[in-house]
Amino acid sequence: MVRVGTIAVWLVFSTSAFAEVGRGETLYKAQCARCHGADGEGVKKKYDRALVGELAVAQLADVVRKTMPEDAPESLSPADATAIASFVHERFYSPIARERTKPARVDLTRLTVNQYRQAVADLIGPARSGVWVDGGKGLRGQYFADRNYGKRQLERVDAVVRFDFRDRPPIPDGKIGNLEFSIRWSGSVFAPTSGDYTLIARSDHAVALWVNGDRDPILDARVQSGKDTEHKTTVFLTGGRVYNLRFEFCKALQGVPEKNPKPRPASVSLEWKAPGGNLEPIPQRYLSPVGVPEQYIVSTPFPPDDNSLGWERGSAVSKEWDAATTESALEASGAVSRNFQRFAGIDPKMAADKQAIEARKFATRFVELAFRRPLTDEQKALYIERQFAAAKNEPEAAIRRVVLLTLKSPRFLFREIGTNTDRWDTAARLSFALWDSLPDAELVAAAASGKLDSPDEVRKQAQRMLADPRARSKIRGFLMHWLRLDRERDLGKNATLYPGFDADVTADLRTSLELFLDEVVRSDESDFRKLLTSDELWLNGRLSKMYGGKLPLDAPFQKVRIDDGKRAGVLTHPFLMTTFAYSDHSSPIHRGVFLAKGILGTGLKPPQEAFSPLAADAHPGLSTRERVTLQTKGANCQTCHTVINPLGFTLESFDAIGRYRDTDNSKPVDTAGGYLTRTGEAKIFKGATELATFLSGSPEVHEAFAVQLFHHLAQQPIRAYGGQRDRELRDGFAKNGYSIQKLAVEIAVIAARTGRPTQRASLPSP
Repeated sequence: MVRVGTIAVWLVFSTSAFAEVGRGETLYKAQCARCHGADGEGVKKKYDRALVGELAVAQLADVVRKTMPEDAPESLSPADATAIASFVHERFYSPIARERTKPARVDLTRLTVNQYRQAVADLIGPARSGVWVDGGKGLRGQYFADRNYGKRQLERVDAVVRFDFRDRPPIPDGKIGNLEFSIRWSGSVFAPTSGDYTLIARSDHAVALWVNGDRDPILDARVQSGKDTEHKTTVFLTGGRVYNLRFEFCKALQGVPEKNPKPRPASVSLEWKAPGGNLEPIPQRYLSPVGVPEQYIVSTPFPPDDNSLGWERGSAVSKEWDAATTESALEASGAVSRNFQRFAGIDPKMAADKQAIEARKFATRFVELAFRRPLTDEQKALYIERQFAAAKNEPEAAIRRVVLLTLKSPRFLFREIGTNTDRWDTAARLSFALWDSLPDAELVAAAASGKLDSPDEVRKQAQRMLADPRARSKIRGFLMHWLRLDRERDLGKNATLYPGFDADVTADLRTSLELFLDEVVRSDESDFRKLLTSDELWLNGRLSKMYGGKLPLDAPFQKVRIDDGKRAGVLTHPFLMTTFAYSDHSSPIHRGVFLAKGILGTGLKPPQEAFSPLAADAHPGLSTRERVTLQTKGANCQTCHTVINPLGFTLESFDAIGRYRDTDNSKPVDTAGGYLTRTGEAKIFKGATELATFLSGSPEVHEAFAVQLFHHLAQQPIRAYGGQRDRELRDGFAKNGYSIQKLAVEIAVIAARTGRPTQRASLPSP
């Protein structure tokens, strides 16, 4: 029961709030509408961008007071600025205001490019166990005493393939000579992201490489010509998947045998350049000594997906995309039909009528897996019986027709096309959220038995699926996006100012960051806060020398503590500091934008005009902080730079390659900064560690991380799942100890159990 006094207080408060908005509307019309439009839509030749964003009223009021009106900034009183901000926020600026005019919904979307590649690979490839056996241990090495891989003397696991035997045998026990021997490395390799992988075998002897198959090598230098010691090839791999790998090396005497031949030097290495990475030996963490079955790879190029909202969306169907799906379907149908007996488990000696029966069973399973649900009688007639009849019961031709028709069907290419949410939709949404692919056998069985009607069972399945390499890859991809590192950048630096900082160092820095991210996410706690507060770095010998550590030059990657605990997780990781910097000096603006948009989730507008930093040599007496302050002091700049600069300045203790420093241009570094929270509280920091302490405990940061992860996994706007869903995720995140794994599971459960409440799209009835 609500007391009368409580109602009275609410009425007074409500009346006051409405009055504030009303006064703000009057002030807005008088002071702001001429540039921003009556409803914040913008005015041509003035401010043609709409006034929309995610700042809270207090933050928006601070910007209004410092930048408006255009001809007299800072002339408004704090009370008037707050009134204008309250009106703008309530009427058209905030997400809630936009929701009133254009409610978000779960959209009908096609498969993204990555989803298409993953789904087709799972349709055509072998059944998956969901576990990468002995992943991260290296490759199985078999050492032979002859040149023909016949007299095996040793078997072991090698972390990487990078050996210089000189003129000695590969093992010193006397079982293998130094004149002739051979080595076979085998196992599997994990592709962390989709794209072209450049593979390079370096050796002064014969080598051959097989990836994703044992028939023909993708790199064959078993017959040496000339003095070539570098052999290169390129292969497209789908991220999150594991591929079989075999690499052979042979040292042998050449020409007419000599009476007392001298041993020749021998060396061998296997390197790669992953998409967005640098050339390096294939790292141990991506290798396993256990082989896997051959995977199907979609080789057809596709146009890129829309990423304008911060996550991949299959929102547009272009002629180029449609043509790519047709080309890919033709390619896949040929591959399946040629090998249908192997895929269907058919003995070629089986009678023709029995082969036809088994082919029909295989075709039915294929279509059901593609459509993510059992077929109706009408669909069986269209996709199976008609195709076999048209092929006159020739299994190979019939399978080709079935696969082609299925892969071009909207029921495969599109998601959320049904009128109701059922257990099959739940299974599909769960698998696409965590794997970007189709449900596996266990998930299909759970759907068939009705278990997915229970949220606890959906959660149990999500927890299981999170261990799959595809889920790990998707989480890693999100973290790189969250850190704004998911696209290639020029990380080159001034060689005079930063000697020794080369491509090898940047490759090591990326590895260092990936090791840190994996360590935190895969730990039992999976504590998000450690991403921001850890004062340890993963360094090897080369990075230790560059960043003031004490490791020997040949030391492998390990966790170390440098700079007396002044590091703050990803915020000060040298790879980020290098990325968000210029070639010869740091960039508080780039770092501040990263903190505001990525970490705090603040909506910032792009600059009104092209931005070029003030040249350091034009102001030789100024520090980087002083130059940035000078350049951004204008009222137009201050709209965003009142947020950007104070955040970016806190990281000025780290130079353009992320080394700690006390001075900049012979002046003491000033790391004082601050942030106005959404509740209107002014926070002051001095340096990265104080900033990290604030960010790790900030509900704004927790909510921003949860929302961005939701968008990455569900690939739908979070507002379509309820107006308070962002806050619910934030509160659940806190309740679960800020576990990234548990947050991913809860997001997957929400996405799986919520479908489109709209009517069925126009599709053929089957």
